[in-house]
Amino acid sequence: MKELYISVDVETSGPIPGTYNLLSIGAKVIGTPQSFYVELKPLNDNYIQQALDVSGFSIEKLKETGTSSKEAMEMFDIWIGDVCATVYRPVFVAFNATFDWSFVNYYFHYFLGRNPFGISGIDIKAYYMGMKKCSWGKTIKRKFEKKYLSNKKHTHNAKDDAIEQAEIFEKLLKEQEEQGDEY
Repeated sequence: MKELYISVDVETSGPIPGTYNLLSIGAKVIGTPQSFYVELKPLNDNYIQQALDVSGFSIEKLKETGTSSKEAMEMFDIWIGDVCATVYRPVFVAFNATFDWSFVNYYFHYFLGRNPFGISGIDIKAYYMGMKKCSWGKTIKRKFEKKYLSNKKHTHNAKDDAIEQAEIFEKLLKEQEEQGDEY
């Protein structure tokens, strides 16, 4: 089955799923304009103020305006199914994938009993590290070669940031392809 790379970004109320809330999910299919975005009702009142300051979310406001977590995960699952159209296997891609994947995985399993991405994903930082044969410390965005960076501002809006990191990954894939490496 062919692979379809999907850039995913999340905003949360803290560092770990289960204790803290997934507040928004943004996704973009690599190489296409197809994207997804949803804001979620919090499951509890737990938060770290710094996390809310970064995202600009209010737990109280999301209680009123957010989509229920079950419905949000169903919507995301349907969107993934639609863009994959039984032809592609979805592959989770993110900048610091372990963080984003942990929340997406937890919520998919908690609400749907499965994760359409499976148990793995591609971390853009690790991909860059392998391509450039550099240390982990050189994989932070400000140390990336500028030719790979997006012109978009990092906004901490999950959709904007999924689009931004999709552009970075697209540039990395393009270079690999130009060098004759298959991905």
